[in-house]
Amino acid sequence: MEYVIEMNNIRKEFPGIVANDNITLQVKQGEIHALLGENGAGKSTLMNVLFGLYQPEKGEIKVKGEKVEITDPNVANDLGIGMVHQHFMLIEKFTVTENIILGSEPLKGTSIDIRKAEKEVQEISDRYGLRVDPKAKIEDISVGMQQRVEILKTLYRGAEILIFDEPTAALTPQEIKELINIMKSLIKEGKSIILITHKLKEIMAVCDRCTVIRRGKGIGTVNVADTNESKLAAMMVGREVSFEVEKTEADPGEIVLSIKDLEVQDTRGVKALNKLNLDVKAGEVVGVAGVEGNGQTELIEAITGLRDSSGGTITLSGTDITKFKPRKVTESGIGHIPQDRHKHGLVLDFTIGENILLQTYYQDPYSRSGVLNYQKMYDKARQLIEEYDVRTPNERTPARALSGGNQQKAIIAREVDRSPDFLVAAQPTRGLDVGAIEFIHRKLIEERDKGRGVLLVSLELDEVLNVSDRIAVIYEGEIVAIVNAKETNEQELGLLMAGGTREAGEKHE
Repeated sequence: MEYVIEMNNIRKEFPGIVANDNITLQVKQGEIHALLGENGAGKSTLMNVLFGLYQPEKGEIKVKGEKVEITDPNVANDLGIGMVHQHFMLIEKFTVTENIILGSEPLKGTSIDIRKAEKEVQEISDRYGLRVDPKAKIEDISVGMQQRVEILKTLYRGAEILIFDEPTAALTPQEIKELINIMKSLIKEGKSIILITHKLKEIMAVCDRCTVIRRGKGIGTVNVADTNESKLAAMMVGREVSFEVEKTEADPGEIVLSIKDLEVQDTRGVKALNKLNLDVKAGEVVGVAGVEGNGQTELIEAITGLRDSSGGTITLSGTDITKFKPRKVTESGIGHIPQDRHKHGLVLDFTIGENILLQTYYQDPYSRSGVLNYQKMYDKARQLIEEYDVRTPNERTPARALSGGNQQKAIIAREVDRSPDFLVAAQPTRGLDVGAIEFIHRKLIEERDKGRGVLLVSLELDEVLNVSDRIAVIYEGEIVAIVNAKETNEQELGLLMAGGTREAGEKHE
C-alpha cells in the first residue's frame, strides 16, 4: 500500500511526560484523515513532529515511501507539507498577498513584484473556491477569511499534504460548511489532508479514515463509513459518553441581571455595543449566540468590571454595578469563567492551589491581618481538586503544567464554589474534549437548578442549543432576537447570527 505520509512508532518526550508513545499514523493519497483525541492526548505534538517543529526521540517518517528527516518547517515545506495552525500566524497591518508571499517573495530586479504575486494569489483562490481578495488588509477581514489566507499560504508554497489544526474552532456554521467544501475541492485537486479535531460531527461529515489517540498512545485507525459518533467518542475517552445535556425544565424566578441601553467601545475606540438590552432571571441559562467579534467580549468585560461602559446601566439584583471595579463586582455576587483561561483565568506560574483561591485568599479563614494561612488555603484547594476531578499531581503543581481541560476545571471550581448569584460562562468548553465538556455542562445546569442566573457565551451552537433555556442572538453589538432554545435550530440561529431577518425569530418572542 502506497502511503503519502507514514509516521511509524513515533516517540516524543518532554520533561516528565511522554507526549507520543510509539504512535503510528498512515495517510493515503487523496484522503481526509482525522486525528482525534482528548486535550493533551498528543495530537498537536504528533503534527508538530511532522511539520519539523519538534524532533522525535524514536521512530521514522516516510513521505511518499521515502524515509525523511524533517529538521525544521522549511524542510517540511520543501517536502510539500503545509500546516494551517489553530492560532493564525498573520500580520494584521499587511494585505492578504503580503502575508502569503512573506519569506518567498517574487522579485522584479531588486524589488518585490507585488502585481505578479497578487495575480498568482487570485488564481489559486479562484481554483479552490476560496474567494479571497488579494488586496484586502488582514485587520479588515473576518476570522473565516483569515483562515482561508492561511490555507492559501500553504498552497502558494506548493503544499500537497495539508495539516489543519482544529480549523473550525472560531467559525460560524456557514463558514464551517464553506470550509468543508474547500477541503473537498482540495482533495479533488489531488491534495491529502490531515484534520486534527475533537469534533465528531465534522469527522463524520468529511473524513475518510480516523486515527484515535488517547493519553499519548495510538488506539487505532477506523474507516469513518464503518463507525459512528458514539463509537468514536468511546475510543477517544475510553468510556461511553452522553451527548445530551440532561436537565429538567427551567423554573425562572426574579430578574437577577438587567442590562439597559449598554454602550461600550472596543480597544480601538470603535462602538462595540450599541444600546444593548438583556435580562437574565434566577434559575435560567441564557445563551448568547453570535459570530466572533460582534461584541461578545465587550459585553462580558462590561458585566465583570474589566471594561468601562460609555452609556447605559448594568443592574445585579437591584444594585447598579455599572461603575464597579472587578473585585467589587465579584463581591457583589458575580462569578466569571473567562474566555481566555491563560490571560484572564489563571496566574500560570502560581500553583494550582493558589489559583483556586484567587477570589477569596484575602478573606477569613485564609487571611488574617494580611497574613496568608497556606495550610487552610491548600486544604480548601485539595477539597475542590477532588470534587471537580482536576487531574494534577498535587495542589502545589504550577498551573501551567496542567492540560487545558484541567486548568478549566480549576477555574470552574473557583468560580462555582463561591455560589455567586450570577455566573458568566464565556467559552467554558473551548478546546475541551467530550468528557470534560459533559462535566462542565452538568455543573452549569446544577448552578441553574440552585436558582442562580447563568449567562453562557459560546461560539459552539450545539452547546448554546443544548445548555440554554433562552438564546439571545448578538449581531453588531445589539441583541437582535431572543428565541426559546427548544423551538429553534442551528439553521435559524445561523441566519440570525449573520444579520438575517427576524421573521424566523419573531414567533419565539
